[in-house]
Amino acid sequence: MILANGAEVIIGLEVHVELKTRTKLFCSCPTTFGQAPNTQVCPVCLGLPGVLPQLNRQAVQLAVRAALALGCRVNPRSKFDRKNYFYPDLPKGYQISQYDQPLAEWGHLDIEGEEGPRRVRIRRIHLEEEAGKLAHEGTNLWTAAASLVDLNRAGLPLIEIVSEPDLRSPAEARAYLAALRTVLSYVDVSDLRMEEGSLRCDANISLRPPGFAGPLEQLPRVEIKNVNSIRNVVRALEYEVDRQAALLDAGEPIRRETRGFDDQSGRTLAQRSKEEAHDYRYFPEPDLPPLVLDERWLAEQAADLPPLPDAVRARLESQGLAPQDARILAADPDAVRYFDAVVAAGAEARQAAVWMLGDLARLLNDRHLGYGASPVPPAELARLIALIGSGRLSGRMAKEVLEVMCETGRGADAVVEERGLNQIADPARLRAEAERVIAEQPKVVADYLAGKERALAFLVGQVMKATRGQAKPDLVNAILKELLEAHRTPASGP
Repeated sequence: MILANGAEVIIGLEVHVELKTRTKLFCSCPTTFGQAPNTQVCPVCLGLPGVLPQLNRQAVQLAVRAALALGCRVNPRSKFDRKNYFYPDLPKGYQISQYDQPLAEWGHLDIEGEEGPRRVRIRRIHLEEEAGKLAHEGTNLWTAAASLVDLNRAGLPLIEIVSEPDLRSPAEARAYLAALRTVLSYVDVSDLRMEEGSLRCDANISLRPPGFAGPLEQLPRVEIKNVNSIRNVVRALEYEVDRQAALLDAGEPIRRETRGFDDQSGRTLAQRSKEEAHDYRYFPEPDLPPLVLDERWLAEQAADLPPLPDAVRARLESQGLAPQDARILAADPDAVRYFDAVVAAGAEARQAAVWMLGDLARLLNDRHLGYGASPVPPAELARLIALIGSGRLSGRMAKEVLEVMCETGRGADAVVEERGLNQIADPARLRAEAERVIAEQPKVVADYLAGKERALAFLVGQVMKATRGQAKPDLVNAILKELLEAHRTPASGP
């Protein structure tokens, strides 16, 4: 993204992902969300003297799965460090994290950038514990009269996924976060609920002035901390692009600093000067030994990974889906599972995608549901598609049936019988209806015989109306054409 003043936008993201474990990273306290403040704590996560941390094996396994899914090299040996800083919700006065020997390094994630495909490099993935949470008495941090400390979150297991500064616009940041969320959902390492804080992002942004040829590290970098939704990451970055561009235009310096995002005003606000690594006084965690991973165990974890989004998208296209439909489905593992179940129940793949991405998606969106919570089981959607293929239902009738299925949870056959919606395909009955409509519409018949093809559509509509939409449309069309041609005389011919 090149701005009007010639500056280039440089963005890197640090994404914090809460791992889906039952207990915290270094103690046995539960990780259940939404409990009363300070009820899921113990001497370890409270940082009381004389206690020792014990590493959660499941957290290590989930972190390794995430790293492998992102193409990282998992280091057989890593270590934990103390990251020292003072904040009210950090009870020990330091955070157990990883610094110079992280769990994994040098992965990548491919996205669709503004100028085509882009590979975003992942510098590192490391394990660390979460801090607590401050509840501000007021509308936001800057106007709060007081802040209350809840340490239920202190010690939750996190991975931090640090990208290289390879993103070039807020839109590409959005694409990266969406792609990252998809990959992590496939390997099921986190519930990824941003509204609950299980996925958060620190966004780093710089502007490279025209003619700047030095390393990116020399650019003044602004970090926007703890943004809790993809939408707000984009909003915060867009605001920063405009703010920093205005400073460059005015000849004013851009300060290296940490800022927060106020989602009400859509602005970033200065918090403090930007820390350097030496400010945290990292040193090896003396209470934890190095983390050593067996090579055979690592190979087992790699072999246990499911097919990932790119492979799934390719497989869907091989089943006949359009690339765009395959891309939409592959972005949601629940959608892929639902699709596969519909096809396994007998539906043709393209028809399954059409109904899933069309009417079913609309009905689920109206109810704020995903495919994993669909009130229409996959086998019932397959049955609905089969009823269309057999001629018992028209497409229009099927839409009505699907809506009732969504509302009631009843199966396709039951709804069809209850509503009397079987498609009429009896030629004799439809011929009688067509003859009646022709007799009642002499002007429209004359228009058709005069070459006005739209008149036929009107007559078809009249038959469909008379049969409450149950007539088979292509059969009605054929019968009407046959009867109308019989009305032609030499004088009325073209």
